[in-house]
Amino acid sequence: MELRHLLYRALGIAAVATVLGAPAWSQDSYPSKPIALVVPFPPGGVADIVARPAADAMGRFLKQPVIIENKPGAGGGIGMGYVAKAKPDGYTLLLALSSISILPEADKVIGRPPLYQLDQLVPIARLTADPTVLAVRADSPWKTLQEFVADARRRPGAITYGSSGNYGTMHMPMEMFADVAGIKLLHVPYTGGGPAVVALLGGNVDAISSGPSTVIQHVKAGKLRVLASWGDKRLTSLPDIPTLSEAGFDAVFFQWSALFAPAGTPEPILARLREAARAVVADPRFSAAMATVETPIQYLDAPELQRFWDADAKKLADVVRRVGKLE
Repeated sequence: MELRHLLYRALGIAAVATVLGAPAWSQDSYPSKPIALVVPFPPGGVADIVARPAADAMGRFLKQPVIIENKPGAGGGIGMGYVAKAKPDGYTLLLALSSISILPEADKVIGRPPLYQLDQLVPIARLTADPTVLAVRADSPWKTLQEFVADARRRPGAITYGSSGNYGTMHMPMEMFADVAGIKLLHVPYTGGGPAVVALLGGNVDAISSGPSTVIQHVKAGKLRVLASWGDKRLTSLPDIPTLSEAGFDAVFFQWSALFAPAGTPEPILARLREAARAVVADPRFSAAMATVETPIQYLDAPELQRFWDADAKKLADVVRRVGKLE
């Protein structure tokens, strides 16, 4: 009887140890299946251009496929909300732009339930940061920023511009510029940056504010012209193009891209994903892809990204409140 009692007790301890050890084992073995990287915009925009080579590099580092899932809509809110509510197991991640900071405040201004809150997502790493540029068609009547502003002042609301959606990263910088320049432009929202660029090329809108990566090839092909950038200094890829600040308009805006996971993702998994993000920015293929579209890699690890994100979110929330409710 005593021997049987000791055997049962040993089996019980082993069972408890197995249960307690299971989470640690699953974290150590992460990832054990493909990872979904959600891009909350259609193919062709800034987020997609960064996400695809990043997913390739992550997949090679983690030894599991990282599969892009484009989930556009609501200026990126649909995809971001999807990830915010996803299971926090490291298998559903987000490649977001600056608009991640804007949309919850925009929902508040509009008076609708937010699709997500910022604290539902945790940062992994920032990959890139680029000031947006003001682009028009090469056959447009505006050769300079000054001509564009003068025409906008003569014809309030007549000049149209496309964006990736209301309150998005192509909308807010134009509103910042219009405010400091004292002009009124007509906003035409699309479902993403790619469709907005297509609309500009097709003559459906007159201008866009976009990351250089989505327009630089069209500029080189002679189809588009850049009039200014929202940077704090001139772009290396466009050294002859002035910043808005140089022209006397105090508007600075960076379109950055970063990786996020649902809040509650275990720390060992986040640590592994941070390693993967570091591998991405060190990867020659990723560097070459970013160089092709002339987008600078501007890496920030999670702690530094969190501080940057907090400050950026506050600045953008102020712009959203100034723009106010849109019909």
